Amino acid sequence: MTFVSNREIKAMSQDARESRLVELREEMLQLRAEKALGGTPASVGEYKATSRSIARLRTYLKD
Repeated sequence: MTFVSNREIKAMSQDARESRLVELREEMLQLRAEKALGGTPASVGEYKATSRSIARLRTYLKD
């Protein structure tokens, strides 16, 4: 699951946020590799959703 809503992030603990961020970054790495090899992603919006979820988590971790 790539999309993480603000409601879900608020309900998470600090450790859960950090671990979810690591998972999303690994997923983004796989999506980038897939894109670089010329393959089409399984879901067209997955790259964008993952990127935005990472940004949301980083914003909450900044506080």
